[in-house]
Amino acid sequence: MARFVYADNAATTPVSPTVFAAMKPFYTDLYGNPSSLYSVGREAKKHLELARADVAACLNAEPNEIFFTSGGSEADNWAIKGIAHQLAKKGKKHIITSKFEHHAVLHTCASLEKEGFSVTYLDVHADGLVRPEELEAAIREDTALVTVMYANNEIGTIQPVSEIGAICQKHGVLFHTDAVQAAGTLPVDVKGQHIDLLSLSAHKFHGPKGVGALFIRKGISLPNLVDGGAQERGRRAGTENVAGIVGLSVALKEACATMAERTKRLTAMRDRLIDGALQIERTRLNGDRTKRLPGNVNLCFEGIEGESLLLLLDLNGVCGSSGSACTSGSLDPSHVLLAIGLPHEIAHGSLRLSFSDQNTEEDVDYILEVLPGIVERLRSMSPLWEEIVNGQKAD
Repeated sequence: MARFVYADNAATTPVSPTVFAAMKPFYTDLYGNPSSLYSVGREAKKHLELARADVAACLNAEPNEIFFTSGGSEADNWAIKGIAHQLAKKGKKHIITSKFEHHAVLHTCASLEKEGFSVTYLDVHADGLVRPEELEAAIREDTALVTVMYANNEIGTIQPVSEIGAICQKHGVLFHTDAVQAAGTLPVDVKGQHIDLLSLSAHKFHGPKGVGALFIRKGISLPNLVDGGAQERGRRAGTENVAGIVGLSVALKEACATMAERTKRLTAMRDRLIDGALQIERTRLNGDRTKRLPGNVNLCFEGIEGESLLLLLDLNGVCGSSGSACTSGSLDPSHVLLAIGLPHEIAHGSLRLSFSDQNTEEDVDYILEVLPGIVERLRSMSPLWEEIVNGQKAD
């Protein structure tokens, strides 16, 4: 039987044993509604607020600036639409974002354009990085919000968030960052980095699915997401998912406490996989070599289709992806790879492998053992590859 290697941690991660143990009591013994006045409800409320404080501490925020959501997509929608609609009352109907944001941001911006808002989509260049000077040049008198992700979910490139935050503060523009891939993996300091709103999701750092958070800096007026109750200080009604929220807080604390050691180990594994994979003919690394998430490797292999590559890797026990898990059913090439300038035929042959602290050096060895043969097999059946090797198709 083939070795099993889970290398799609950018899509989701398994819940850690610590997190699982922390969540269990809230399904059995501490099941009270946090809004109830009796003891089991008060106990649930206590743990809910302890979790809020722990999440805030990990971000260098205040507890009353943390609002729990169902995940990153909801947090992104709430932040962007909320600020847009609020500041439109003051005549500010311009938003700045980048061309390779997660679809939770891009589709939200597209929805706002239909309402009459203006959106500037910044280039990210071949290295997968936003240029702060280009962002600053795009700011207008009517700019309400800048929303740029902390780290890209496909190619893993880390954006100059601190510089962007400083520029936004200088011009009096609010700054939101989708930190779904960054939280728990990269240091976050919402005060030091001048971040006004930040989205995160628990299942990206060994927490449960279906729970996330939005940081809203104190003083920012954001319309309620859900009306109907006093939960989340009246901004998001509905009985809180206490077990999930506790799981999120424990997972984030655990991730932040082990970040330095984990980053060192995963960076070494990442770089070894990149070096080995680039030995395969006509293979390219997507995005900057060093300004990328510790566990992210994103490659393109000319002459093959990414879907076929994933299927053969799966047959050999390796779980990877060709892009965002949210668009896995699409036959179109990744919008991220097109945004950094790759032609369609190369972008179709992409592979994302992403590691967590549960991966090992032996996993890297195994991937490098099976990957070259799979690529060779697929290329042997590809008319496009035949054109490439015969020199009929330009580089």
